[in-house]
Amino acid sequence: MTNPIEGKFNVEVDKNAVLKAVDELKAKAANRAKADKEVLKKCLNLIDLTTLNSTDSIERGELFAQRVNDLPNAFPQVPNVAAICVYPSLVSAVKQTLTQSDVKIASVAAGFPASQTFIDIKLSECQMCLDQGADELDVVISLGHFLEGDYFTVYSELMQIKEVAGDARVKVILETGALPTFSDIRLASFLAMEAGADFIKTSTGKIDVAATPEALYVMCMAAKEYYETTGRMVGIKPAGGMVTSSDAVLFYSIVEEVLGEKWLNNQWLRLGASRLADNLLSDILDDTVKYFSASSSSKY
Repeated sequence: MTNPIEGKFNVEVDKNAVLKAVDELKAKAANRAKADKEVLKKCLNLIDLTTLNSTDSIERGELFAQRVNDLPNAFPQVPNVAAICVYPSLVSAVKQTLTQSDVKIASVAAGFPASQTFIDIKLSECQMCLDQGADELDVVISLGHFLEGDYFTVYSELMQIKEVAGDARVKVILETGALPTFSDIRLASFLAMEAGADFIKTSTGKIDVAATPEALYVMCMAAKEYYETTGRMVGIKPAGGMVTSSDAVLFYSIVEEVLGEKWLNNQWLRLGASRLADNLLSDILDDTVKYFSASSSSKY
């Protein structure tokens, strides 16, 4: 079995249709970001607040979690973030510090960001993250296997990761910036979803091309077809490169346009970012806010 989804789903993409649709949404989102503060608040509540620096320490993880703990007191007029996303070594520190029960703990795992290690190591790391207190796992597809057409290995590894995860949610990173075509993005989306992914995610934030609206549009179209075919909802997570409120509103608007109202909550939509949080706060409050930047310098 070289392609586990062959014949099940349509992997062809009309590139011109995607570009046209995204251009139209860009114009609408730019105006919306300036005027609709309720959408900005919703976007804040969708954030996986992320720090993925090689210099991250236990203290950084604790500070990160404490900032999230204190947000309701500092800014009672805004919702909290959806999750804190860290390296495996910080999960325990975040778990011990975090008191906000509605904020999840996500850990990158399975050889993040390159996914270039043995499957046994990937599975072991996922289990260890869960044992340390992670609620969610963010893992990368085996890009090398995908690009050489070994789709079964990609699919098989993700199935095994999801089996280890059990009820914990698995966000599968497609690294769309490394995929040559929109059809490849669509194919990778279906492989991940069919293997059991709870979310499909654009990027690691560790290569030059991170989340793009075009890639997200293609992924949303795949998630829509998957839902219509199987009846199973799969979440969406653009990540990497989102900095401004306009960025967030554009990605939000794409999900709204393609997938609809059911996806517009943090059970089904996440925004992977760190700098974005302060910029959303600033635009919501009409003031310059540097709240989270004290605990994270990540560009993710």
